[in-house]
Amino acid sequence: MAILEVDNINVYYGNIRALHGITFNVDEGKIITLIGANGAGKTTTLNSISGILAPRQGTVKVFGEDVRQIMPHLLVPKGVIQVPEGRRIFSRLTVDENLSMGAFTQLDKAHNAKNRERVLEMFPRLRERINQIAGTLSGGEQQMLAIGRALMSNPKILLLDEPSMGLAPILVDQVFESIQDINKTGVTILLVEQNAYVALQIAHYGYVLESGQIVLEGDAKTLIDNEDIRKAYLG
Repeated sequence: MAILEVDNINVYYGNIRALHGITFNVDEGKIITLIGANGAGKTTTLNSISGILAPRQGTVKVFGEDVRQIMPHLLVPKGVIQVPEGRRIFSRLTVDENLSMGAFTQLDKAHNAKNRERVLEMFPRLRERINQIAGTLSGGEQQMLAIGRALMSNPKILLLDEPSMGLAPILVDQVFESIQDINKTGVTILLVEQNAYVALQIAHYGYVLESGQIVLEGDAKTLIDNEDIRKAYLG
């Protein structure tokens, strides 16, 4: 069952058309990836789903509800959580305070405590740095914190924007293992990535964006073996 339906959306920045009739679905419990070069429209697509941008034409439905009818901040308690490009942690707050901010909309203190422990088990580096100012963490640790903060909001669908950006290869592997672990708990994931190979390695299905249009889609393993994809994105 599709919990996210993106239907023929056209998004503009002023008079510049960034998305040209994007259409795709995300089924519950799956990892779906959008791959493409920088500037292809991946982040614009995520921002349209989370209500930050309003498509000029087309619709975005989450759990059957039209996103245009919901204020962006009200999507969070519904379970639509975005981890933005560049992490966007609260750099002057501690790791612990960042996690607490992730639970801002959650009123069940006992459940929040369980979520916090689950995050610290998944990312033991955060436990070691629980009282450290977040802005002093390494890039990989900040990405772990950004994902951990999102998990504190009880996501039903997690929108991940370039989680591998700026990370050393060993940290990329750790972050993507964590994404798979999160998915195994039942969280649906829409993953935006320039690193096509690692994204397709863990995804169930993929879409290729070029210049604001979906030019190819298919089972992730099939896309890895596609000659055009290999030449354009996999080297």
